[in-house]
Amino acid sequence: MMSELEEQRELLYVIRSLEVLMSSGVGLEAAIHSIGKGGYGTISKDFSKILKNVEKGKRLEDELRRVMNAAKAAGYRRLMSTLYNNVTSNTEILSSLSTQAEREENERNESLKKYIEDLGGLPESLLSIGMISPIILGLLGLAPQLMGDSGGLFTVPPNSLVMTIMNAGLIFTIVIMAAIGWKAHSKDPGM
Repeated sequence: MMSELEEQRELLYVIRSLEVLMSSGVGLEAAIHSIGKGGYGTISKDFSKILKNVEKGKRLEDELRRVMNAAKAAGYRRLMSTLYNNVTSNTEILSSLSTQAEREENERNESLKKYIEDLGGLPESLLSIGMISPIILGLLGLAPQLMGDSGGLFTVPPNSLVMTIMNAGLIFTIVIMAAIGWKAHSKDPGM
C-alpha cells in the first residue's frame, strides 16, 4: 500500500515533467534519464533502474513492461503503458501525457475533496471533547468538597475514588482525541 501511495504522490509531477521535456524536443530516453536522476521518489528509482538495465543490454520496451507490470498505482501503470506503446508503436505521446495529466489532476482533486468532506465534523468533535470533558471531570473532582456540607443528604465518595475516576476520565479523553486524530491521519490521501 505504501509504494502505491508513493507512486501516486509523485505521478502527476512526473507526467508534467515528461510532457514539458518531450514537448521541448527531448527524446524519451533522455526524459527517462532526467526523471531517473531523482526528485520523484519511487518513480525516479524505477526510471534509473530502467536506464541501468538498458545500458547492460536489455531492451527499453522490456524494461518499460517490467515496471508497468510491477506498478501498484493504476495511474502509474497507465503512464508506463503509454511509454511502452510509444516505444513499440511510435504513438503520439504528448497528447497522451496531457490527457493523463488532466486525469491524474482530476483524480487528485476528487480525492482531496472527499478527504475534506470526511473531515468536516472532526474539528468540532475534537473541540467538544477536548473542552467539555475536562470541565465535567473537574466538576466531578469538586463534588466531594461541594457535597461535604450537605448534612447527610448525599453519600460522598472518598476523595481518592473521585480523583481516580477523574484521572481515568482525562486519560480516556486523551485516548478518544488520539483515535479521532488517527482516523483523520489514516484517511489522508497523501497528496
